[in-house]
This record gives sequence, structure tokens and C-alpha cells, in this order.
Amino acid sequence: MTPFPRIHRTWPMAALALALAAGGASAQTASGTPTAQASPSPGNNYPAQQPRSMYSWSEGNYSLVPYTSHGYIGFNVGVTDWDAPCGGGGFACDDSDNAFHLYSGGMFNQYIGGEIGLIDFGRADRGGGRVKAHGLNLSLVGRVPLGRFSVYGKLGALYGRTDSEVLPASGLSGGKESGWEPSYGLGVGFDFTPRSSIVLEWNRFDLNFVGSGKQEITTTSLGYVHRF
Repeated sequence: MTPFPRIHRTWPMAALALALAAGGASAQTASGTPTAQASPSPGNNYPAQQPRSMYSWSEGNYSLVPYTSHGYIGFNVGVTDWDAPCGGGGFACDDSDNAFHLYSGGMFNQYIGGEIGLIDFGRADRGGGRVKAHGLNLSLVGRVPLGRFSVYGKLGALYGRTDSEVLPASGLSGGKESGWEPSYGLGVGFDFTPRSSIVLEWNRFDLNFVGSGKQEITTTSLGYVHRF
């Protein structure tokens, strides 16, 4: 007798057993039980999955500033303290106004970077009129990451322009002045997403005023920074 009849009788039972086993494996996967994944062989073309740190230095590589990586842009709004003279004659002398700072930067390494920004120092009442100032600031940035927090310092130079519109009776000189002067500042940042931060900064800038020479302006500001 040939073996084919016996095989013919047993293969439906084997097929049923295989179907039940496959159904059980599918049910385990659907219920949340993890299944083993095949390890990628050296010949595969797809990369192995690597865990990503939320605040990893290796994540960024693009910057608007030449020769840097891990670029960012930021915008700060704050108040200005003017050290320019008030003049005589009993005219109003307002020491503070809004300041706006738009900037972009990048990092040479994890701790040292460069930054370029435009600053509007607003206006201040002086000598029966107003004085205003703005400038282009270039600075080196030293940054120390502390988890989600970071502390940093800035050291650079500002090309500033001032415009004084005052009354002769105040004893002040009116006109426009410009030039390069030093700048520096300190700040602290908090990362609330991998690419977004809020920063609190204090900065000091020296600017030239007609008839008064070099004077100090300080800003205290709060800002938002977005990393590329």
C-alpha cells in the first residue's frame, strides 16, 4: 500500500495546527506583547535605530553664520537704560524705553559660538527733544549647557548710530553720530522643546553721542530662540 492515503489524511490536521499557532501569535501581538525583531545584518542598507537624546549636541548642523553649525535665530524685547546726559533747562529726562533685538548665531563647538544681530534701543526724552539709537552687534558667545538650562556670556562690538534732536536751551548738542564700540552681556536660557528656548538677557553697549562722547546704554530683555 502506498503512503499517500495516510499523508492525505494527516495534512489537513497539520494545516489546522499551523493556522491556530499563527492566530495565537497574532493575538499576542495585538494584545501588546512585544515580538522579537530581526537584527539587521551587516549587509542591510537601512540604518539601525538609535536612541535620540532630547537635547543632543549632534542633532543640529545648519547655521546662517559662516563656519558654524547648530544655528539659531532669536528675538528679544526689553527695556533700555540710557546714560546719556539730560541737559539743563528743566526739560523732561526719560531714562527708559523699549528695546528690540533680532539676531542669528551658530556654534564653532559645543561651548563657543558667534552671533550677529540688529538692535533698536528705542527713544529717550532729552533736552526738550528726543535721542534715539540703533546698531549692528557682532559677538562671541560662550555657552555652558546644564540639562534644559544653559548660561552664557557675550563679548563683542557694536556699530551704533545715534540721533539727538534737542533744544539749544538745554545746553546739549544735536546731530548724528556713529562708530564701533565694545559690548558685552550675560544670559540664561531654558529649553522647553528640543528646538525652542526662552532666554533672559542683560547687555551693555557703548554708543557715541554728539557733544557728549561715549555713553553707556544697558538693556534687560526676554526673548524666544528657535534652533534649526
